[in-house]
Amino acid sequence: MAAERNAYETRAEHEAEIEALLAQLTLEEKIGMIHGAGLFRTAGVERLSIPPLVMSDGPMGVRAEFADNEWRTIGTTDDYVSYLPCNSAVASTWNRTLAKRAGEVLGAEARGRGKDVILAPGINIKRSPLCGRNFEYMSEDPYLISELVLPMVEGIQENDVAACVKHFAVNVQETERLWVDTEVLERALEEIYFPGFRAAVRGGVYALMGAYNRLNGAHCCTGKKLLNDTLRRDWGFDGLIVSDWGGVHDTGEAAESALDVEMDVTADFDGYYMAQALLEKVRAGEIAEALIDEKVRNVLRLMFRLHMIGEGRAGRKSGTYNSREHRDAALDIARESVILLKNEEALLPLDEKKVKKVAVIGQNAAAIHSNGGGSAEIKALYEVSPLLGIKELLGGNVQVCYAPGYEVPTEAPQGELNWQADSTKKDGGTASGKPEEACAGKPEEVCAGKPEEACAGESGDAAEDRSAAYRQAALQLAKECDTVIFVGGLNHTFDSEGRDRKDLALPYGQDALIEALLAVNPDTVVVLLAGSPVAMPWKERAKAILFCYYAGMEGGYALAETLFGRVNPSGKLAESFPASIAQCPAHSIGTFGEKDVVRCAEGVMVGYRHYDTVGTELNFCFGHGLSYSRFVYRDMKVVPAEEDGGAGAYTVSVTVKNDSKIGGSEVVQFYAAPLSGNGEQPHHALCGFRKIWLDAGAECEVCVLLTKRAFSYYDENVHAFVLWRGGFEIQAGSSARDIRLRRKIEHTCK
Repeated sequence: MAAERNAYETRAEHEAEIEALLAQLTLEEKIGMIHGAGLFRTAGVERLSIPPLVMSDGPMGVRAEFADNEWRTIGTTDDYVSYLPCNSAVASTWNRTLAKRAGEVLGAEARGRGKDVILAPGINIKRSPLCGRNFEYMSEDPYLISELVLPMVEGIQENDVAACVKHFAVNVQETERLWVDTEVLERALEEIYFPGFRAAVRGGVYALMGAYNRLNGAHCCTGKKLLNDTLRRDWGFDGLIVSDWGGVHDTGEAAESALDVEMDVTADFDGYYMAQALLEKVRAGEIAEALIDEKVRNVLRLMFRLHMIGEGRAGRKSGTYNSREHRDAALDIARESVILLKNEEALLPLDEKKVKKVAVIGQNAAAIHSNGGGSAEIKALYEVSPLLGIKELLGGNVQVCYAPGYEVPTEAPQGELNWQADSTKKDGGTASGKPEEACAGKPEEVCAGKPEEACAGESGDAAEDRSAAYRQAALQLAKECDTVIFVGGLNHTFDSEGRDRKDLALPYGQDALIEALLAVNPDTVVVLLAGSPVAMPWKERAKAILFCYYAGMEGGYALAETLFGRVNPSGKLAESFPASIAQCPAHSIGTFGEKDVVRCAEGVMVGYRHYDTVGTELNFCFGHGLSYSRFVYRDMKVVPAEEDGGAGAYTVSVTVKNDSKIGGSEVVQFYAAPLSGNGEQPHHALCGFRKIWLDAGAECEVCVLLTKRAFSYYDENVHAFVLWRGGFEIQAGSSARDIRLRRKIEHTCK
């Protein structure tokens, strides 16, 4: 009680100080505090000791230093940072503790670099595998996102840095990203697209970023229904709302909305909608100054929370970056993010004592990914590639030979192209992979597509000849080696801000190469490194398939450890892997990639909710991920529990045994499946999970609380969640389609 009373008194004191500061500010000073005065900062008020608010991307590490007024990096050797696994990789661990560690590293490094707000994490729903920014996001499932965003935010904000969850809301494609109108029904918003953000707000996140797109007709960065009604009024959010860079399009809309700070990609800071134009409208009496005051209050409140102003300033944490602890955290996260998709005949792990000559084939084996992807790009202290990791692990007694296998075309000169500004123009978001768009985008990235789509200045025949030579050399190497490891997938030409993929196919002729390698050596291990699912037409022929998201500075070593058995894989898919894009409900029921309107006609049937309801034959299902261990489930118990003083929740427990000779981790997943429905309910939905470690032969009881929300749906008639009438089957399993135990309950609405 004493701690709560002190916290309340502190908040009251801060509110009084905010009002005192507000009374001393001129209108011009207020306006300066609510729009960009640099590309990543607002204006401070020196005479009142109010500093600028300094922000930085991004989700995988603190971005390089830029000039204050142009998109030009200015760091020398002082802005290298730890490169963290992407949010998709973090989600694949299904580990709340590691999510917090990722946040702790991100927050400490942001503070160490002098930042106040880190523009992360990204928690948009993965509606389609073709969205270019999927690698920045966590999952297709709102419950999993909600459970992981909370510890990540907590870890960031422990360092006196504000987490800024993004992009609110339904930012599901990059095509025409600033102008496309996303149409979503109320129930889908509440059940699918809002829960992660709502959880972050209720968990105390300090800041939130609006999305570029329009939602049901209104721009997300200035939409009153979204920001004023849902976020401020319904959820009680009193933190900072910042626009995405260039996401504001009207002065009046911005002023009347709950948006606090406008940021943009141009250096014409006085020309921002919430700058000189807003100042003139307030002076003319067209806009009330009280609206500006409320925005300034939110800016000042954030500064008090971060100990930027007031008595707490002297004790603000200083942070650090590139510490050994941070690199260890990156390695631990990477280890648990590797997903073993297939392992026939126990081909993996490979025996490092028996292999003599290893062929490592594929451009992604030697590629660096930290410096691409759009605003997620960073200047990594180092990045261990898969090839380097394998060589480090095996040492000099094993001959490791590398062949690229396929060609990744180099891009034509880009000159002074400012992709940041260009990507926010009309038609600024595109689909990658088309010849005419092969060099569009980011100066540091290579062209999109296949050898025949090579960049300007080279004939398609020359590129095809070189690619054929690469393939022949790789096949010859595979014949000469006792072990073959293919490392392919995507890169940030395809997984990138500002562009969506055009299909699920692997680029650069990789499918044909994989087929040929499997013909030469049927035991070829296939490793895919990407930010989204890809088609796998060779899946039935490959005995062992590993999937890695962009796994940070130690990702290559974590992969090597998994391949050779030093680490037992424990990653699980946080999204479904369809066999074709036609299976995806965003494409087969709704629309995706349209430039004017995207219709989320699939409603709540996103991802596995659709696939498992209609029985789609997938490549790999949600929650899937194999282990070198074998886990046995038994003794499922379901007991009614009290939640918030009322009935409706259940405590569920199962006993899990590691019935193998190797210790390993298992993610025990719980799903709620309604026994009856009207066709509008998914077959089942994730409602609980726990990751456990078990030594060989050990067992433990896994217990989770399933809340009322697990048995509720959003009723658009009453605009609220209500308990579903009828019974439920509670399922426990190792994936959405590997259900081991089931128990029925009679759960009726009263």
